[in-house]
Amino acid sequence: MNDPTTQDQLLDGRVTVLQPAGGYRVAIDPIFLAAAVPAQKGDRVLDLGCGAGAASLCLAARLPGVKVVGFDIQENLIRLAQQSAEVSDLEGQVSFVPGDILEPPENIEPDRFDHVMANPPYVPKNSGHPPPDPVKAAANVEGKARLGDWVQCALQMVSDGGSVTFVLRYDRRDEVVRALSAGVGNIRTFPLWPKKMGDGAKRVLVQGVKGIAGEAETLPGLVLHREDGSYSEEAEDVLRSAQGLILGEIYR
Repeated sequence: MNDPTTQDQLLDGRVTVLQPAGGYRVAIDPIFLAAAVPAQKGDRVLDLGCGAGAASLCLAARLPGVKVVGFDIQENLIRLAQQSAEVSDLEGQVSFVPGDILEPPENIEPDRFDHVMANPPYVPKNSGHPPPDPVKAAANVEGKARLGDWVQCALQMVSDGGSVTFVLRYDRRDEVVRALSAGVGNIRTFPLWPKKMGDGAKRVLVQGVKGIAGEAETLPGLVLHREDGSYSEEAEDVLRSAQGLILGEIYR
């Protein structure tokens, strides 16, 4: 029997995402990830570990001239992602294939993408107690592919002068910055603050440009919520109005 699914709206209805009714559910992380990718019309973007396809679909909805390819090890999510693309009228821009970070699909060729984005599992392997739901566990806890493997795959796939962008847990930002430093410059760290600038960030965007030199920099970031818990105006611009985020200058 097929697991029950839901249809959920993102970007104020521009995108419809089909996803399992239980286990991992799409939150705001992939929307902010897609907003931060500095793609332009005609660019090719790769979404590593795309899951149900939320980031890919949000990027395509924001930038109609962009082509996005996503792959994920969970084939059931790939099927849902492709259905979501059809329901959202984005199948001409977005495609999804099954694949492993450690063994990417053969048709995903290195150095062919203008941008790579990823929302990797945020809990280190053998740390804490993984969720009992296997889909949620795969999304939240590292498997055979560690965080460094995700960075290595991103650098392998992006062309020189292209960007790599990650959204991840704030306390793992230094791991990604160190891993990126081998092949990336102009690394920008962009915290997502809960209610007050400089206090209690749980998520962060990290972006760099392959094949250039440049110092790492921490940007002010964005405050997600007002004091009453509602989203800030800046967050609403991203989550509902499909506005992009500018993290740094891209050399291409």
